Amino acid sequence: MNDKELVARHAAAMVKDGMLVGLGTGSTANYFIEELARRKQEEGLRITAAASSVVSSIKARQLGLPLIGMEHLSRLDLYVDGADEVTPDSTLLKGRGYDLVREKLMARAADAFIVLVDQSKLTSRIGERYPIPVEVMPFAWQLVKRALESLGAQGDLRPNSAKDGLAITSHGSLVLDMTFDANLQSQALDEMLNATPGVVEHGIFRGLANTVLIAANGQVEERRVAA
Repeated sequence: MNDKELVARHAAAMVKDGMLVGLGTGSTANYFIEELARRKQEEGLRITAAASSVVSSIKARQLGLPLIGMEHLSRLDLYVDGADEVTPDSTLLKGRGYDLVREKLMARAADAFIVLVDQSKLTSRIGERYPIPVEVMPFAWQLVKRALESLGAQGDLRPNSAKDGLAITSHGSLVLDMTFDANLQSQALDEMLNATPGVVEHGIFRGLANTVLIAANGQVEERRVAA
């Protein structure tokens, strides 16, 4: 069993009967979905799930998990997802996929947000290994890019996986991948991006995680975040 599967199983063991569970997206989240489906089949676990992406929705449905559409949600008991970077204060960088809006809505709606990572995702600051994804309205991307460049950022529109066009989110936005001054703190970056007109959402998840599960060498460390 690899570390991703280990940490996903650890998280799935925290799910209780009757919960409304938000499903993340990505390889670690896939293991979590698979383990929930196993528990449903073998243990009779009764849950309802909501997916943060079309991909996760399809996987959950194929495995027989009952799903509710996001438009019917007002809250979640639990949201479980991975992250691309996690800082010592449990600020997250997410968004190398294309569903930032859905993911942040779920993170805010959940009574508990559990983050699944391995040691390779631990960083000293946000943006240490990856640019900050900034989801933008298609007609506003140049204005947003120029505004961020005036604040010292560098970057460009994200290409699609085939490199023959642009990455487009599930609801039609474009994504700017921007690199900022390493001395900028995550709080300042978060506030700056939130205040930029034309930005739909961005990949800094600050003050949202309740628990970070970190897998390393066959063990899982549970980092609880102070309220």
